[in-house]
Amino acid sequence: MPALGQMSDYEIRLIRIFQTVVECGGFTAAETTLGISRSAISQHMNDLEGRLGFSLCQRGRGGFSLTEEGKEIYQAGLTLLTALETFKSDVNALHQTIKGELNIGITDNLVTLPAMHVTHALARLSAPEHEVTLHIHMEPSDAVIRGVMDGHLHVGVVPAVNLPTSLDTQHLYDEPSYLYCATGHPLFDRAGDALTLEALARYPAISPRYPLPVEARQAHDALSLRASASDREGAAFLILTGRFIGFLPEHVAAQWVSAGKMRALDSPRQHYRIPFALISRRDRRPNRVVEAFLQFIESP
Repeated sequence: MPALGQMSDYEIRLIRIFQTVVECGGFTAAETTLGISRSAISQHMNDLEGRLGFSLCQRGRGGFSLTEEGKEIYQAGLTLLTALETFKSDVNALHQTIKGELNIGITDNLVTLPAMHVTHALARLSAPEHEVTLHIHMEPSDAVIRGVMDGHLHVGVVPAVNLPTSLDTQHLYDEPSYLYCATGHPLFDRAGDALTLEALARYPAISPRYPLPVEARQAHDALSLRASASDREGAAFLILTGRFIGFLPEHVAAQWVSAGKMRALDSPRQHYRIPFALISRRDRRPNRVVEAFLQFIESP
C-alpha cells in the first residue's frame, strides 16, 4: 500500500477536484463547475486513487457514492483546504498589517521644522490597520548615532556631518540657520542694516558644541566667541539674555521673532544650511517595521 509523501500543487489540485465532484454529486454534474470534461475528471480521480492507494467512490449505472475511505478523504480534504485558505489569508494580512516596535532617536529642536517627513511617516506607521508601538528618544546627535550603531535605536535623525561609513543614510531636508540677537542687544534696532563681519565681530557670540558642516563652522569662527552651548536650545537661552549674538535654525527662532523678542541680523555671509539625514545600520537585521518606516519616508 503506497504512502502519501510530500504533497505537491498537483495533489492539492486533485483533492480540490475530488471535493467538487462530491459536492456536485457525481462526475457529470461536476463538468460545468470544473470546466473540464467527464473523461478528464475520471482520469484525475483515477490518478488520485492511484496516489492514495484505495478507491474513493463507486461510479456507474448504480450512481455515484463514496466508499468509506472516500468519506474519510473528503473530510480530511476539507480540513486541508480550509487550512490552506487560512494560511493564505494570514499571509495576505501580514502584508497589510505591520506589527512590532520602532525605536527612533531624534536630535533636539526638529519638531517645528516645516518639512514634516518624519511626522508623516510616523503617522502612516501608527495608522489603525497597523499594530506598531512607537518609542521616540530625544537625544544629542552623537547619542543618536551611538544608539543606532549599537542597536538600541532602529533609526535616527541627525545632522549629516561626519557620519560613520557603517550607517545607511537618507537625506531628509536642509535646515536654514541665521544669525540672531534679542531685545536689549545693541544690534537689535539695527537688524535691518547690512552689517559687515567686522561690525559683528565686536559683539560676544555663541560657539556651538554640536556637529556642524564646514560652512557653518566657518561662519561661527568669524565671530567673537565668548560663550558656548551644547545644543540649539542652549544657544536660544543665551541669545535671549540680550548679551550675545548667535546662530539658530529659522524654524526654532520663529516663535521669538513673531513675538518681537528676536531679530535676524542682515549679513550676506552669516547664514548656512545644515543637511539632516535618516540613519540606520547598514548590517541591520530584516525588520518589517523599520523597512516600512524607511519606505514611508521615501514616499510621504
